[in-house]
Amino acid sequence: MTSAQTPDTNLAIDVHVENVGGISESDVTLHPGVTVLAGRNATNRTSFLQALMAALGSEHVSLKGDADSGQVDLSIGPEHYTRTLERTGTTTRTGGDPYLADPELADLFAFLLESNEARRAVARGDDLRELIMRPVDTAAINSQIERLEAEKRDLDEELDRLEQLSDRLPGLEERRGKLEGRIEETEAELDAAREELETADASVQRSREEKNTLDQKLDALGDARDELESVRYDIETERESLDSLRADRDDLASELDATDEADRADVTEIEAELDRLRERRQGLDSTIKQLQSVIQFNEEMLEGTNEEIARALRDDEGTVTDGLLADSTVVCWTCGTDVDSDQIEATLDRLRDLRQEKMSERRSLKGEISEQQSHRDEIESAAREHEQLERRLTGVEDEIERREAKIERLQERRTELQERVTDLETEVESLEDETYSEVLDHHKDVNRREFELDRLRDEKRDVETEIEEIERRLDERADLEDEREAITEELADLRTRIDRTEREAVEEFNEHMDEVLSLLEYENIDRIWIERTETKVREGRRRVTRTAFDLHIVRSTAEGTAYEDTVDHLSESEREVTGLVFALAGYLVHEVYETCPFLLVDSLEAIDSSRIATLVDYFASFADNLVVALLPEDAQALDDDYRRVTDI
Repeated sequence: MTSAQTPDTNLAIDVHVENVGGISESDVTLHPGVTVLAGRNATNRTSFLQALMAALGSEHVSLKGDADSGQVDLSIGPEHYTRTLERTGTTTRTGGDPYLADPELADLFAFLLESNEARRAVARGDDLRELIMRPVDTAAINSQIERLEAEKRDLDEELDRLEQLSDRLPGLEERRGKLEGRIEETEAELDAAREELETADASVQRSREEKNTLDQKLDALGDARDELESVRYDIETERESLDSLRADRDDLASELDATDEADRADVTEIEAELDRLRERRQGLDSTIKQLQSVIQFNEEMLEGTNEEIARALRDDEGTVTDGLLADSTVVCWTCGTDVDSDQIEATLDRLRDLRQEKMSERRSLKGEISEQQSHRDEIESAAREHEQLERRLTGVEDEIERREAKIERLQERRTELQERVTDLETEVESLEDETYSEVLDHHKDVNRREFELDRLRDEKRDVETEIEEIERRLDERADLEDEREAITEELADLRTRIDRTEREAVEEFNEHMDEVLSLLEYENIDRIWIERTETKVREGRRRVTRTAFDLHIVRSTAEGTAYEDTVDHLSESEREVTGLVFALAGYLVHEVYETCPFLLVDSLEAIDSSRIATLVDYFASFADNLVVALLPEDAQALDDDYRRVTDI
């Protein structure tokens, strides 16, 4: 959902839940601003938050233990969203129309329950940089950078070729100018020769009756010259059409060279690979849902055994098993005996790590699937374009062959006529007397100059064709330079996007951590901050730069001497606050508020009441709807204007 689709924040929010977590059925109305879910452990506060997460799009939800199906309905004014849950063997299948199409950002930075990965990252010493950068598809960015760099290299090479052509242009234009001058001189000489021929013809007109045979030859010579001139004109016209067709052919050939002929075998291989990747992703989805169900159930057991389960675990005397409510033990749901809660927590941590590993693998598969689909679409599109260009090119080449054949026939006819003119001139010469010899000389002079004019015009046409081709390609230079500049700008943006996101994340964390520490007044903590560092590491045969986020804790002694401490020495309260602020940094850097108008917070018991109140006030300024689950005594410390929900 985009920011443009975000609903009116003044509307009431109705949530209907059936068979989710520990909830059989419940209806809760939320209002914009801060909503406090106040209650003791095992009062379904966490289950309600998970139901709300499910309606928003998260997969981190479990069915009620004794139910085969469940549902969550979310109404925000006139807008309605629903999420269905159905048990299928050992997994839970989700359906419906949730608020978010892709919940990854919200799962990481908006749904801040106890198991939230961003909160736990600080305490576990996880790679903070990897977590912040996970929603950024760095592989796709790097792939796009490589593609744009290749395009830029091609443009640079083409611009270099155009520069070389541009250097040739002055010489060609000078040559054309000289040819135009020579053509003008030859045309003038030809006009003069034709006038002299007409004058000579007029001088012998009176004796034509006595020289019948010679007249016939001269008439035939004139007709042959007229037909020769007509053939020359036809050749010139066909050549112009041929030049245009060749230009079209070159354009089509260039376009065809720019498109690769698709290999259908590649498409088949890609489809097979897509089937394999989808099958693998389905298997991972099933595994993740199973892990989530196990983790969720055990988290609820640790929070407190509800009355229904307690009755099921009663011993033979009818009393609840010893230690059921003890602080350090819980009742094992499989055998009914007391188990140290730390043992279950350790097991849960391993399960959470496995779940994150599977989720990371699923995200990687999602990227591979998207990349393979894009590759397939590109191949199919290229194939269609290639086939269309080939058809057009074939049609143009056929027309070129037809025109060339016609020109060849015309040239043969021109040769025949030139030979006929020569033969007629020879015959006339044998019949001529002194007067007609002069006429024949004029005919020969006209013929020679016509031949010279044809040659000059052909040469000029070739030069002009080359000039036009260069000018046509040079006309594209501005567009190519604009395209190169756009690619350069896009490359600069892509190359800095990862760096920019990292820097913004560090700045957001450090800024908000300073503000929160100032508000919460922890003794003996001067500062908690992240330093962005770069190191050279070997990757195969290359050494590449890798970025890391180093978390620093600065304390002071009683004498006021500052020293650096480690995360391991933070109190539980300090670790929780640090984890929450780290999640808030991700929430702001990735602008999660643009797509998800909810911020959900749970499990703040390690923080004292007054600091919880301060922290809630601080977080409330960043979200339209902040829903926080608190114990009753912690809820009392919050502003009375905040709405309370005590019955779920």
